[in-house]
Amino acid sequence: MKLQHQLMLVLMAMATAATAADPMPSKWIDSTAYVIPKETATEGEGYFAIIEGHNGRLYVGTHANSVNSWLVEFDPAAEKMNIVVDAHKAIGTDLKGFGSQSKIHTRNNTGKLTGKIYFGTKQGYPSAEEKREDYPGGYPMVYDPKTGETKVYPIPVPHHGINSITPDEARGVAYISTCSDHRPGPGENSIFLSLDLKTGKYRELMDTEHFYGFIVVDHLGRAYHPILGGDIARYDPSSDKLERLKQTIDGQPPTEASRLALTPNPDPINWDISPDGKTLYAQPMSSNQLFAYDLTAEGDTLPCRALGTLIPGGKNTDCRAMCVGPSGAAWCAITESVEGISVLHLVRYRPGDKAPVDLGAVAVRNPDFTEFTDKDGKPLPFHGGFTKLENGKTITRYVILGVCESKDGNVNILALHPYSVLQVRAADISAAGS
Repeated sequence: MKLQHQLMLVLMAMATAATAADPMPSKWIDSTAYVIPKETATEGEGYFAIIEGHNGRLYVGTHANSVNSWLVEFDPAAEKMNIVVDAHKAIGTDLKGFGSQSKIHTRNNTGKLTGKIYFGTKQGYPSAEEKREDYPGGYPMVYDPKTGETKVYPIPVPHHGINSITPDEARGVAYISTCSDHRPGPGENSIFLSLDLKTGKYRELMDTEHFYGFIVVDHLGRAYHPILGGDIARYDPSSDKLERLKQTIDGQPPTEASRLALTPNPDPINWDISPDGKTLYAQPMSSNQLFAYDLTAEGDTLPCRALGTLIPGGKNTDCRAMCVGPSGAAWCAITESVEGISVLHLVRYRPGDKAPVDLGAVAVRNPDFTEFTDKDGKPLPFHGGFTKLENGKTITRYVILGVCESKDGNVNILALHPYSVLQVRAADISAAGS
């Protein structure tokens, strides 16, 4: 079995393993499920890649291992999905196997000035006969919803995929974090670079050694990237200075329990920034806590506050989906292992709240949103991600990897097997949070 695919299946098994005798949640919130075109996600998987465009449509990256990847546009008003970017067609190549651009894995971003969608491609899973060097490297891309055109930039680091791309259109740059998949361990895991959007030239800022690094740009145009061990890189384009910042949590150095400064095997850390660019929210994958950094602070240390527990009493949690939406609220789509099932919760934190608020476990109101069996009634492959509980609720069984709040107040979550969008409507959120 392919190594990376095996890792994904192990994580799924961990997420559904019976580890606690806690009862099912008593509070629920409904979602509406929409399947992503199945030919773009042949093994039912996907990642962080979801963002809203200025046009109110969602842009979702897909994963088809050893085949290709696509950017899908979802129009919630029309309840319609269209493929808008074929990665191989845009690049002008059609390599198969490990050489293919199998994933759009990036935390997609929308250009503030242009409304263009920034994303990148990444490697998939090699077979036993394939070498890591068979993958040429990932491509940063920019899709313009107004014209339908896609600009492809060159590979920044050979054999590395693109894990994060964050534009600063006012300054004509984008910041990129690569992913070598040589993890865990030091050495070219995640290269932090800047890209001149006009010339297409790159500048390497540092090897952060922290895989799955996300990048944010603050109110002063400074770009941030996590570093292995807990420090944080900050690049200031106005002074052309790269700083290595320390951090504190409630005035103290980060502890191992916070999971913000682990080495040599760090947690992937969910990062996103407030609309005003002054607060950075962080949520380590294996933590049941949410944190916030003050980006207005001076000096060489970033002060951080622990905001509180995401799921009160949650014991076995996994969160790979966190965002800060246009409302200024931070959202976590976090799973908790309960009675052998991985139960998805939607958690919200609004500035001024005493603590994050668990709005409830997420159920699917339309369980027949797609075909799960063939004409003979046999289960389709990679369609086992949804299950019906004894209480009648239909839920997604696996960990969640993407979440996005849209301007209309809906929250959209990416679910696996088959790859789908779970839309939690603003009215249901309002009712749950009252």
